[in-house]
Amino acid sequence: MTLGGFISPQARVEFDTVYDRGFAALPALAERHDVPTAFGTARVYRFGEPGPAPVVLLPGRAGTTIMWEPNLRALLARGPVYALDLIGEPGRSEQTAPIRSADDQAAWLDAVLTGLALRHVRLVGYSFGGWLAANLAVRAPDRLASLTLIDPVQTFARFPVQLLARTALTLVPGIRRRARASFLTWVSAGAEVAEDDPVATVINEGMRTYRIALPTPALFTDAQLRGITVPTLTLIAGRSVVHDGRRAAARARDLLPDARVELWPAATHAIAGESAAEVNTRLLEFLSEIEHRGETRR
Repeated sequence: MTLGGFISPQARVEFDTVYDRGFAALPALAERHDVPTAFGTARVYRFGEPGPAPVVLLPGRAGTTIMWEPNLRALLARGPVYALDLIGEPGRSEQTAPIRSADDQAAWLDAVLTGLALRHVRLVGYSFGGWLAANLAVRAPDRLASLTLIDPVQTFARFPVQLLARTALTLVPGIRRRARASFLTWVSAGAEVAEDDPVATVINEGMRTYRIALPTPALFTDAQLRGITVPTLTLIAGRSVVHDGRRAAARARDLLPDARVELWPAATHAIAGESAAEVNTRLLEFLSEIEHRGETRR
């Protein structure tokens, strides 16, 4: 398997221009880390002052840290937030060795948390980042104090065939530019995406300029999901294109031992941004509930 990377030096320059513009829309940065792992160097940003019970954010495919623009300010009102650009994806992380399996995915993320001296984190993942978060919960549960999964892919239900077909079209020379725009509109159930939207712009540019070389996330088994004992909040979009939302929510309810599972019927897969105020409120309520539960047990 080859490494992920930008398709040319010029493509990297073009992506960086869009990335920098999007990053300027985020809250003030407190600290930047480049954390070495066996699979490459992970770029991690800290927003807010250091403190206990940090939130760690894992973005969706090609979303980078910038995809959290609609959510960061609300989360910062609670405490420190760390946001990662994923290894093997467009962004400021750099892949140096092949990532071949779910074990590899968990290993590099665990190494990043070790490098940052973070334990008992409040891990939040969206879409592919949701799968990555659940994957760490399966393999290194002691790392986590809580888990939040926002419409995670390949976690509770499989990719539909239509999603795989549309994703493939975004890679075909000659039509991929039109296919990428169509894909982003399809993900948001037909809603038009503003040309100056920083999140959509960086995703589109990442898809255009970067070749990802990562294994397809494997659907978790029933036994693996039953083994996620950390308190979990799962928000499933009823109009999601990455899975059958009702089936995903039902399986999450059946298998997760300590979970709050919510199906939002009107939400699309773009839930973290399009329903940002509601997602922020629910996430902060969940974190408060978990912290209160911990205090009452002392």
